[in-house]
Amino acid sequence: MAGNQQSNIWTPANIVTCTRIALMPVWLVIAEIVRTHGMLNSGNVWAWTSLILYALISLTDKLDGYLARSRNEVTDFGKFVDPIADKMVVTCALLYLLELGLCPSWAVLLVIAREFLVSGLRMVVAAKGVVVAASNLGKWKTATTMIAICGLLLSVTLPLGNLTYGLQVASFISMAVALALTAWSGIEYFIKCWPYVAGTA
Repeated sequence: MAGNQQSNIWTPANIVTCTRIALMPVWLVIAEIVRTHGMLNSGNVWAWTSLILYALISLTDKLDGYLARSRNEVTDFGKFVDPIADKMVVTCALLYLLELGLCPSWAVLLVIAREFLVSGLRMVVAAKGVVVAASNLGKWKTATTMIAICGLLLSVTLPLGNLTYGLQVASFISMAVALALTAWSGIEYFIKCWPYVAGTA
């Protein structure tokens, strides 16, 4: 029984998810090397490696879910670890951008507070045997946030110039949209869960 359970855990989808988690510390080390060794806006191989690695990690965001559904291999382990991977990918990058002065602390707080809120609400409703479906807002929020992060990381990879400044402006706009969706999706999820929290459902 234990052997079967173990083999069921290591599906292609879960392997992708765990690989994303394992690669984040690697990305962070490379990104810190770029930051601390004066390689920002240098266009050198370390800066490009940092950008490309993060972009690849971001692109796998939907791959694990697609694999799980298409292969009919949705597991409890995957449901548990996939949100952790998503939060790690976004939060680590935002904290790095905070170090670079490209992301205000209140924006990081908003993202983290929203995740705490949603996670807490999920636990409450799950204890009542209820599953509140995630809305498309959450998916758009994640996609827009990662696009903004990748844009900002590209802006600190390219040499300074008009293109870099224009890219930063576009990325800041994308980040503003992502933050609005973050707040909106959090409020929407709270409204959906409130009857179960208040005990009126």
